[in-house]
Amino acid sequence: MPEKLQYDVVVAGGGMSGICAAMAAARGGARTALVQDRPMLGGNASSEIRMHICGADRHGSVDDARESGILEELLLENRYNNPQHSFCVQDAFFWAAAKKQSNLDLYLNTRILGAETSGGRISALSAVQMTSEKQFRFEAAFFVDATGDGFVGFCAGAGYMYGREDCRAFGEPHAAAKADRYVMGSSILFTAKDMGHPVPFIKPEWAYTFTEEQLKHRAHTEITSGYWWIELSGLLDPVSDAETIRDELLKVLYGVWDHIKNQPGHHAENYALDWVGFLPGKRESRRLTGDYVLTENDVAASRIFPDTVAYGGWNMDVHVPGGILSEESAPTTYYKFDDVYAIPYRCLYSENIENLFLAGRAISVSHIAFGSTRVMGTCAVVGQAVGTAAALALRRGVRDARGVAPYMTELQQQLLRDGCFLPGIANEDKNDLARSASVTASSFRPGAEPGNVINGIGRNRRGKCNAYISEGIRPEGEILSLRWREPVAANCVCLRFDTNFGKELTITLSDAIRRRQRPFPPELVRDFGVMLCLGNKTVYSCEVQGNIQRCRDIRFPRQTFDRLEIRLRATHGAPDASVFEVRVYDD
Repeated sequence: MPEKLQYDVVVAGGGMSGICAAMAAARGGARTALVQDRPMLGGNASSEIRMHICGADRHGSVDDARESGILEELLLENRYNNPQHSFCVQDAFFWAAAKKQSNLDLYLNTRILGAETSGGRISALSAVQMTSEKQFRFEAAFFVDATGDGFVGFCAGAGYMYGREDCRAFGEPHAAAKADRYVMGSSILFTAKDMGHPVPFIKPEWAYTFTEEQLKHRAHTEITSGYWWIELSGLLDPVSDAETIRDELLKVLYGVWDHIKNQPGHHAENYALDWVGFLPGKRESRRLTGDYVLTENDVAASRIFPDTVAYGGWNMDVHVPGGILSEESAPTTYYKFDDVYAIPYRCLYSENIENLFLAGRAISVSHIAFGSTRVMGTCAVVGQAVGTAAALALRRGVRDARGVAPYMTELQQQLLRDGCFLPGIANEDKNDLARSASVTASSFRPGAEPGNVINGIGRNRRGKCNAYISEGIRPEGEILSLRWREPVAANCVCLRFDTNFGKELTITLSDAIRRRQRPFPPELVRDFGVMLCLGNKTVYSCEVQGNIQRCRDIRFPRQTFDRLEIRLRATHGAPDASVFEVRVYDD
């Protein structure tokens, strides 16, 4: 008999979106299960696939666009402790984050088998843990489909889209002339190692053969970190044809390596294959349908919505049908736009299964818009949004995901408090006591005044500085001071430092991407102190050394005070100290 497990929220799928959804729900007070069918977390970013986490900053080429929130928290810790860019080590950091999170239970190697539904709701998911041979029945008030393939929604009878819509469906200028079943394909990566001496390669008899003419549209000069264009797509179904796709991709990969090794001009004499992925990384399959379908037009116009809860910014990156079989076409087409765009809450729950949230790449978007929303940075912030929404629904006694809409301002303000960025939405939290304070500092750069820390915008935007930045750091530190006319009572000070949102944090297989990255963010404040004063009396103080996080919440026994002093003592290398936001709460 299956073991019956009762939770508030069950998140199916342990990729970046599922991790962030589960951690956000748990932090919001919901008893949460994270169910993952692989032995590690991370999905396409795990050591099984080893794809770097792309996002709105487009590999650090767009200022002030990188994702924050739980994703940044995970990547900062990993980057600080894993400078060698090991995906296996990153697996351990993702696992540890889930295991130490209160209110969260992790089930690895656990495959969802089906969904029980009644009255347009999911009542339970059946699952088996393959390593222990245990069977489970997960019951919950809410479920989050972060499986990538929309498997939970599919089992529950949720509406979904598949393939390419025609240009009339949503009025998209770059959609297909005629609807079809083509989806973007799956890929496997490899790494190659310089052995320091010539290494022969004998092509396996089962591998394909490729000429330079066949690869003329596919750059293959960097030979150490694999190629995303080793891709098969088209009418092969990424779900039902998954085994065939893997087998064919292996034949393609070894054929491409044979070309690099044994055709002249590639300078690969000393290189040998070091690792070959055996689990294809999927791009597209089912897209579950919500109350709104985000389209190319929304993305291209950088549209902002009243129910904005997440955002994206990766160019619409739409891969050619057929993948590597389409030899006469470039492997992808980029449809570019200028700014980030918002993702509305209405894209993040099922149109017909009332307690099903949508996360990851299976959210409610058109095929063209999906070319942008599918990347892992965007999937992660979507995951945090739905996890936060699920916890809010429970607190408010709401039975269905659609019913969170009346609490949209509360949801948006909670996401901002938790370190997320929502384009067009500023801090208007009535519970934030810092908003009524006056702010001064011992020094500041012109244009980076102390008052910026309470202006409601937690990052620079469109060339406007929203941070306080000191002029140097004196030996005794720089003081940022908040004062109130009347004493306030609080138990938490929230600090939001600078990690430079225009620079990447992701680890990567690519030597080229790694070479243009920086070390750990030098702008981040490393050492600081917090002091609360009432008149001339200090009522609380603490010192923090070795900080590696942008978001630091300093909690303490409830105190009454009229002055808060933050002493900024050192950064991770920058000559000036930078702070984007200070919040104060009594909760």
